[in-house]
Amino acid sequence: MPIPAPATTRDRGLGPFKRMVLRGATVIDGTGAPPWGTVDIVVEGGKIAEIRRVGTPGMPLKAAGRPDGGEHEIDCHGKFVTPGFVDCHGQSGVAYHASVGPQPPADYVYKLWLAHGVTTVREAGSLNGLAFTLDQKRRAAEGSIAAPNLVVHSYFPAVPDMMKTIHTPADARAWVRAIKAKGADGIKFFGAPPNIMEAALDEAREQGLRSCCHHAQLAVSRMNALTSARWGLTSAEHYYGLPEALFEKTTIQAFPDHYNYGDEYHRFSVAGQMFQQAAQPGSQKWNDTLDAFIETGFTFVPTFNIYEASRDAMRARRADWHDRYTHDTVWKFYQPSRGAHGSYLTKWTTQNELDWKRHYLLWMQFINDYKNRGGRVCAGSDSGFIFQLYGFGLMREFELLQEAGFNPLEVLRAATSHGAELLGVGDVTGTLEVGKRADILIHDENPLADFKMLYGTGAMRMNETTGAADWTHCLSTTIKDGMVFDTRELLADVEAMVKDSKG
Repeated sequence: MPIPAPATTRDRGLGPFKRMVLRGATVIDGTGAPPWGTVDIVVEGGKIAEIRRVGTPGMPLKAAGRPDGGEHEIDCHGKFVTPGFVDCHGQSGVAYHASVGPQPPADYVYKLWLAHGVTTVREAGSLNGLAFTLDQKRRAAEGSIAAPNLVVHSYFPAVPDMMKTIHTPADARAWVRAIKAKGADGIKFFGAPPNIMEAALDEAREQGLRSCCHHAQLAVSRMNALTSARWGLTSAEHYYGLPEALFEKTTIQAFPDHYNYGDEYHRFSVAGQMFQQAAQPGSQKWNDTLDAFIETGFTFVPTFNIYEASRDAMRARRADWHDRYTHDTVWKFYQPSRGAHGSYLTKWTTQNELDWKRHYLLWMQFINDYKNRGGRVCAGSDSGFIFQLYGFGLMREFELLQEAGFNPLEVLRAATSHGAELLGVGDVTGTLEVGKRADILIHDENPLADFKMLYGTGAMRMNETTGAADWTHCLSTTIKDGMVFDTRELLADVEAMVKDSKG
């Protein structure tokens, strides 16, 4: 697989400053609390040093008693501030094959993330290589590149088509210890023989590593998501393994006799039939399964957005942002290909989309029921596949979580405090609190009112004065570790890279 050019320098962002003050903001703090204010926020050394209430809505702001100024001040009067977003399933490199061209530079991905307010990303698999990803993590943490902070997971090479040197539980434990020593924060599983998977998860727990799993169909018949949750898996990605935990009239999905997992059309079309073979909402099996997951303290990262082309291919293919922000290599990778992950549109029928629409209804209901019972659900994008683009994909995830039944504050909590807790960084980011990292977003309008306003393109709205259609954008500034990024400058850089990629 071609490796992208790493980010090595920072050409955007002001600061960090010894002291910076945000004046007159309304706070949405990421805990689930409603907006409140008005406040001044003091940032010192890249951390939040003070949040001081300075006024009451509808009343003049206090003239006295406000924090002293600093090297840099930002006027936030009439604006809203939130924590930086946490993308719990991101990948800065995907399995591009050489025929579609060189991978986009890492800067392309990082700037798209920052332009959409993403200040922390779980790198789910380190597909560019663990050494590459750890180097980028170090540079991001020290502020020498314009990039979110990275929480690095390394993929566990133990599903049948990835088996390398892990053949016994002892091999699995040794591998886990080795990646811990190299500096990984966690492990991305696709499945493994049960004795190997259980040993690896046990060793990960001993080593203080977190874990996530895409329960691949080649392995899920021997362990579904509930099985691995009971073995200590931290989170399940997507939906694989969940319908299998809900089966009550079968133990294995009823695959058609012509099915071949190696055919991307077969894989995706039949995957849309899983929930239709499972227990129905409200049934005893459904409720028992919810309770069983709750007992384990499990987390779901559904990444609804990444499969949306399955229920509406044209919508995903013709998204507003592709022309300006989708790199030529990424666009070529999206196109139908029998061998490329997610490029399954060699044929895609009305019935396929209907199957997936029913699939989404059931999948979303389970995830919403889980949230309502106190289970943790986090926002993740898995962009770079199937017409979903970095940054934009996470904003679409916000909309889909709302479609599933989350109210806007629950969506924001999933993408901030709950995401940080899942990744083990909740003590340093995820909420706006004194002592935490200054990962702060400044919104010109209330983001809770319309998540479409968070897209880098903005949303099309009528200008009441001129009668023309304008693109209205909400997020103006991303502050990461106290460094201040103008989102329009970041997007302009991305647009220039895209033009270059098209020659």
